[in-house]
Amino acid sequence: MRSTVTRLLVGGFELPESIIGAAGERVVVNAWVVRHPEATVLVDTGIGAHLPEEDLREMRFLRTPITDALATLDMSPADVDLVINCHLHVDHAGQNSAFTGIPIYVQPAEWEVAHTTEHTILEWIDFPGADYRPIAGDHEPVEGIRIIATPGHTVGHQSLVVATTRGDVVLAGQALYTAGEWGGDVGAREGRSRAPDVAAYDRSVERLKALDPAQVAFAHGREVWTRPA
Repeated sequence: MRSTVTRLLVGGFELPESIIGAAGERVVVNAWVVRHPEATVLVDTGIGAHLPEEDLREMRFLRTPITDALATLDMSPADVDLVINCHLHVDHAGQNSAFTGIPIYVQPAEWEVAHTTEHTILEWIDFPGADYRPIAGDHEPVEGIRIIATPGHTVGHQSLVVATTRGDVVLAGQALYTAGEWGGDVGAREGRSRAPDVAAYDRSVERLKALDPAQVAFAHGREVWTRPA
């Protein structure tokens, strides 16, 4: 079954001083609405409210409430049937609490690291009525929408492969950072050099490229890579 994919711009921030060569560069935070004949899926929920003051000073976060972002598509959280977080960092799962009672798919490894390290802000993901569905590895929650385990950026990172009329669209999350990184541009902003597990990062990139997708979109990239004709 074929789906449509629509980007939601849900925020942005400046890269910190620790990112050598890119400090002060402003990047976007994207979420995605996938409309399938049997379900409406939201990929990521954006940045939570009330960020720590030091983060606000250093990275100058801007956020759009996910309710406002959905409203641009004449939608509300009640129209979402399923949430998929590529991972549980604060800029990807920060507004999960808007989806009380709605299934949220997550890798068990990501769930564990979120609850055993300073991986995220727990009160943003642990909320009354949360319905997390830990599924290890690859999974197809709806025909034509596949969750692909892509560890590297985090131990439980996952990406999405969506069958559309134009071919498979990969929502890479942060399995890679930009269209330039996907295309091999040596000057592009990339995530490999800062990945906690570079070997896993490389294997995940290889997995996604082997799918030969028609398009690839990124959680922090403005551009979408499109396969040359």
